Amino acid sequence: MVDRAWMIRFLEHRIGDRRVVRLCSKWLNAGVMTDGALSDTGRGTPQRATVSPVLANTYLHYVLDVWFHHYWRQTVARGDAIMVRFADDFVCGLEHKADAERFLEDPGERLARFGLSLNAGKSRLVEFGRFAAANRWRRGAGKPETFDFLGMTHYCARTRKRVSRMR
Repeated sequence: MVDRAWMIRFLEHRIGDRRVVRLCSKWLNAGVMTDGALSDTGRGTPQRATVSPVLANTYLHYVLDVWFHHYWRQTVARGDAIMVRFADDFVCGLEHKADAERFLEDPGERLARFGLSLNAGKSRLVEFGRFAAANRWRRGAGKPETFDFLGMTHYCARTRKRVSRMR
C-alpha cells in the first residue's frame, strides 16, 4: 500500500509547482463514496481514480527503479543486471547466480521500508538465457523453465539452425 507521506515527498522532489503537489495531495486524500457514505483508509491511492496509476508509477519509480539503477546495479551486482518494470510487475536479469540469490532478498527489504511487499508466489529464480538449456541438460534438470510476464510466456528455444533464442 502506498505510503501517502512518502508519495508527497516524491512528488515534491519531482514537481516544482506547489499547486500541483497540493492537487495531488487532495486526490490522495479524496476517499471513496460507498452507498452515500464517505470512507477513507488513510493509506494508498484511491481505487479507480484516473490519477492512481500515475501516482503509483511515480512511487515505484523512486522506491524501486532509482534504487536498482543507481544503487543495487552499481554497488552490489558483480555482473550485468537489468530490470524491466511495467506498473507493479517487474523482471530482473542478472548474470551471476549469486547476484540473483541476493536480489531475491534485497528488494523485499527496500520495499518494506516504504510500506510495500513482494508477492512470494510470483518471486522466484529462473535459469534463463542462451546457456540455460545446455547447463540444465548437463545437470539432468530437463528443459529450461518458463515464466509469465505481461500476459506472455517467455521460454528458451532453438531455431532450426541450432541458434539459441529467447521468446
